[in-house]
Amino acid sequence: MTAFVDPERAQFEAFKDLDRDHPIEMLNLIKFRAKAAYPTDHQLANADLTGAQAYRNYGVETAPIIARLGASILWRGTFHTTLIGPSDEIWDEMFIARYPTAHVFLEMVTDPVYRCAVIHRQAAVETSRLIRCAPTTGGTSFG
Repeated sequence: MTAFVDPERAQFEAFKDLDRDHPIEMLNLIKFRAKAAYPTDHQLANADLTGAQAYRNYGVETAPIIARLGASILWRGTFHTTLIGPSDEIWDEMFIARYPTAHVFLEMVTDPVYRCAVIHRQAAVETSRLIRCAPTTGGTSFG
């Protein structure tokens, strides 16, 4: 499985080029490392944390930022199996986060406290998918 932990510059620029004035929902699919991989000079480098434990640190440190910005987790699920798609993509964490606008998401990722906390995510994640979606109305059919 290829490691996708942080956005590539072109992906981030494409994200920023989209309309920022409407709510967005971000589908998060995350596979953890067996052991967290902090930089050698980080205080938790020798703490022998799992990827899941490091990701919990990320969640604890970013929760106040998310609350302050008015973002929320709309849905969280537990992976069972892939019916259509690569069978080697097994996700440890799956959720949809909603942000009032894309401006808010960008404010979050540039917040100084967030920028310090993201080290836990980087240490925790083996690979991930982060997919921006526009909210739409539900319905009773697939189409």
